[in-house]
Amino acid sequence: MAMETVFAPVPLLHLQGVRKSYNVGMPSEVEVLHGIDLQVQAGEFIALVGPSGSGKSTLLNVLGLLERMDSGSYCLQGRETLGLDDKGLTLLRREQLGFVFQFHHLLPAFTALENVTLPALMIHGEVRAQDKNRATELLQAVGLGKALHKQPSELSGGMQQRVAIARALVQQPSLVLADEPTGNLDTQSSNEVFELLRQIHQEQGTAFVIVTHDPRLAQRCDRLVEIVDGRIAQDKPIQGAA
Repeated sequence: MAMETVFAPVPLLHLQGVRKSYNVGMPSEVEVLHGIDLQVQAGEFIALVGPSGSGKSTLLNVLGLLERMDSGSYCLQGRETLGLDDKGLTLLRREQLGFVFQFHHLLPAFTALENVTLPALMIHGEVRAQDKNRATELLQAVGLGKALHKQPSELSGGMQQRVAIARALVQQPSLVLADEPTGNLDTQSSNEVFELLRQIHQEQGTAFVIVTHDPRLAQRCDRLVEIVDGRIAQDKPIQGAA
């Protein structure tokens, strides 16, 4: 009887031997990432941890196609990124990635709804009816259905971060990169925002890579990747995560 061939799923992203250096006024460049190997599968929920200066933000910027690696391979949805020009990187970033930062970076003169539709405006040159409907649904999903037309100054810090999360999801990315998304919030708001990210992950199957200094939140992810001195120090599943 013939054996059936089983193919492993293509990772959502795959880094191999990624190196990144900066010129910081020294006689020679300083290497920050030293041959990073990393795979992320579709729908994973990962905590990226490590001490300050370990290379977490640089790695996240490389993953987000915001900075170019110096050498190595980075495939996103099976597509090698190394040879792409700036336009190609921008298009791939728009199609596949969403971003949530510690500081929400909302435009103060825009309403919550306008802030969420901003990516569509930048891509299409206008906000279409379907874009507004999608943004409205997302704001309702994050508990801000009654705040559509409020400006950021009228919202609490936790509510503003919810707007930023909705904005990150409006283009339906396969991966959201979150850099300390609860780092500027009090404990209650931090828990609420984290639970929201978890809910989105479970309901929509969106993959998340979350940089956090909070060990309590890291332990509630499904997988922990620790970077120390520009190298992956450990990469392990988290037992009993919730």
